[in-house]
Order: sequence, then C-alpha cells, then structure tokens
Amino acid sequence: MLRTSNPVLRDDTFAGQRWGGIMNDLDKHESGSSSPAMPGVMSIRGTAIKTGFLVLLCAACAVVMYTLIRNGTIGRTLPFWGGMIGSIGLGFVIAFWKQGAPFLAPVYAVVKGVFLGVLTLMIADQIPVPKGLGANEAAAFAAKNTAMIFNAVGLTFGIAIALAGAYAFGLIRIGSTMMKVVTVATVGVGLLYLAQFVMSMMGVPFLMQIHQGGTIGIVFSLFVIALASFNLVMTFQFAEDGVKSGAPKYMEWYMGFAILVELAWLYIEILRLLAKLRRD
Repeated sequence: MLRTSNPVLRDDTFAGQRWGGIMNDLDKHESGSSSPAMPGVMSIRGTAIKTGFLVLLCAACAVVMYTLIRNGTIGRTLPFWGGMIGSIGLGFVIAFWKQGAPFLAPVYAVVKGVFLGVLTLMIADQIPVPKGLGANEAAAFAAKNTAMIFNAVGLTFGIAIALAGAYAFGLIRIGSTMMKVVTVATVGVGLLYLAQFVMSMMGVPFLMQIHQGGTIGIVFSLFVIALASFNLVMTFQFAEDGVKSGAPKYMEWYMGFAILVELAWLYIEILRLLAKLRRD
C-alpha cells in the first residue's frame, strides 16, 4: 500500500478494499472490451471533473477575496483567521469522514479560496516599496506585483499539468523508499512552519532566513516546491489506486479535495519564491 505525506491520505485510505465489481471491469479491459466504467464506482474521468470543479471554485473565491481586500471593502484579519482555521478544521473532518466529501469538499474549496486570497495579498505586500516613487512608478510597481501573482498561478498549473501528463504516460512513479523520504521531509517542513508560526505569535523570530530573498531562502523555496510536486504525484498514485480498487463514487470528491490541498500548497510556495526573487 502506498504511503503519503498528505495528511488527508492515510495509509489505510484504500487498504484492503475490494469494492464490488471492479475486478470484472479490469478483466473486460484487459480482454479488449471498451465497456464504460461501472456506475457508482470511482473513475479517473470523474475524479478529474470533480478536481477541476473544486479548483475553479477555490480560484474564484480567492480572486473575489483578494479584490475585496485590495479595494478596502473588507479587512483582512477575519478572512485570514477564518479561512485558515476553517480550512484546517474542514480538512480534518473530510479526512476522517470520506463519505461527506461530496458535500464538504466544495465548502472546503470556498473556505480555502478565501484564505488563499488573503494570503496572496499578504505575501505580495511583504515586498518593500522603494522610497521616493512617483505616481506612475508606484503604479508600475503594483502592476509587477499583480504580474507576479499571475505568474505564480501559471507556474502552478503548468507544473501540475506537466506532472499529470508525465504520470499518465508512465514517465513518473514514486517508489516506496522515495515515498518515505518525501513523507519525512514534508513532516519536517510542516513542523518547521508550525514552530515559526508559534514563535512569531510570541514575537520571537525563528530561522527567518528561509523567508528572505538571499541564497538560503531561495534554495529552501526550491526544495519545498520540489517536495510539493512529489506530494502531488503521490496523490495521483493514490487516485489510481482508488480506481483500481473499485472505490465508491464519493471517493472522486475525496481525491479531488486531496489534489486541491496539494495544489494550494504548491501555489503558495511558488508565490513565496517569486516574492523572494523580487526582494532580492
């Protein structure tokens, strides 16, 4: 059974599951039959559709929230904390109640979009504005920040599509040893981020070099982006495992949710890297 560092994909996600009917479909496929997938059973096509819907919903909410805060319509404190706590809470609920994914995954996408919209603005605002800029220069500087965000979105989807294509053609697979390495590294990064968050709430800086625009910060971002990419591929493998196991239809929503988690992480890390390069 696959192992993954994605917290919503535990080792027992598909362990020991022989959902009825899938073996008959596999036998037909191997014998050359073009029969469609059985109704009520997880499929790659269904997973892709659900994933696309969740990603678009999340992106739309992020754009709306970013625009509202940028225009001064609402503040950023409530959306930030509400989005962060809400997405974490919903994530745990969905992880332990997979049957609820068809109802809760869209709600998670909305809440996650709110959080990403606020976080995007916060990361962009961390770039120091040069002193003495005129009106036109200030507008040009703001335009570059907007372009940076679009670049982050484009790179995220570009990497995801490239990885999905490479996986579909069998060019990328992650073995059990590599999965263990990725899992340990991901847990380590997560603990580091948690420690930094707690220390920052206490007003104590902790390893802030990794968030600055120097060599250490840039190399760290590249490492975490690679880590997020590996996690995304591992999630693809879990989705394939679910299809082969004949998982029920609601698992399409669950895997769409899991892929959204990885894409959101990948986007945040790419945006942080681009912001560091602008500050450097």
